[in-house]
Amino acid sequence: MSLEEELAAQRRQAWQARSPEERKVRAGAIADVDAAGVPAAALAVGDSIPRFTLPDALGRQVAIADLIESGPVVISFYRGGWCPYCNLELRALQGRLPELRNLGATLVAISPELPDRSLSTVDKNELTFPVLSDVGNRVAREFRLVHPIAPEVVAYQLGNGNDVAAFNGAEVAEVPLPATYVVDRTGRVEYAFVSADYTRRAELDDVLTAVRRLPADHA
Repeated sequence: MSLEEELAAQRRQAWQARSPEERKVRAGAIADVDAAGVPAAALAVGDSIPRFTLPDALGRQVAIADLIESGPVVISFYRGGWCPYCNLELRALQGRLPELRNLGATLVAISPELPDRSLSTVDKNELTFPVLSDVGNRVAREFRLVHPIAPEVVAYQLGNGNDVAAFNGAEVAEVPLPATYVVDRTGRVEYAFVSADYTRRAELDDVLTAVRRLPADHA
């Protein structure tokens, strides 16, 4: 089953489990983020990414400058381990990791969750690539991806046992848009996927195609 098929199945399951009112609230929140221009303002193809250093799930510092020296880097921003769509994407990325590595690319995932939460996500999904903690959404903000979760949605999340603000060590529930970037050795964005709809993700075949299109000496 492809990632999109898995995401579609999750969307159907969520739709069936929710009341008409909750469906309306969540759809409205997605529309509001889109209307606010958050996706349109995010870093795009041709932009240069900021240089940053973040801790991985074990507290080791990972510098993006070191990663891009060795070849292309795929950066996946996800909302958190509490998000079922994010977990589906992370597992799918893990499945394509050998292909990415064969192309000389490095994969990293970034969320605003505290390191202990990131470690739980790594263990749960059996991930072998770096999962970085962007506490305070500092880096995601530089990519212009951050938005607050609508209070009405926060209420539903709390009812499901998901205190996103607490998971992030923050007072307000803020998350990055789901986003995937392919970056070359100069730090230039060669591929970008950004969506206001948290149930949508990059097509992984497109990500791999973008990596393959980079000059051979970039791999």
